[in-house]
Amino acid sequence: MRKLAWVIAVLVLAGCGEGRDVEAPKPKPVTTSAPAVAAAPQWAVEVRGQTPQAVSDLTGWLIEHSFMSTVVRENGKERVLVGPLNSEAEAKAKQEQVTAALVRAKKRNIEASVVDYPPAQ
Repeated sequence: MRKLAWVIAVLVLAGCGEGRDVEAPKPKPVTTSAPAVAAAPQWAVEVRGQTPQAVSDLTGWLIEHSFMSTVVRENGKERVLVGPLNSEAEAKAKQEQVTAALVRAKKRNIEASVVDYPPAQ
């Protein structure tokens, strides 16, 4: 039994040095390309209330109804936008979806309108 343990130990230790000359694959450096310039202007659906409403309430409601929104600050005012969308037709279709969800939820003081998506700042 003792000899068997020695044989196993020798084989294990002999195998420890194997493969030292093989190099591990090096990770490729991450390259970032310039953002693609959109050929057509981008569109969005702006959702705003006629009465002052917290932006977090409005964005929370949109998320609950499967609309991903972004908050854009322009001239000190916050705008809630659903988008960017690639075409005006797509934006109008999304506007109809948002409006239908607003009607189902009986939210009468909130409107949705199609606007140009503001450029990145």
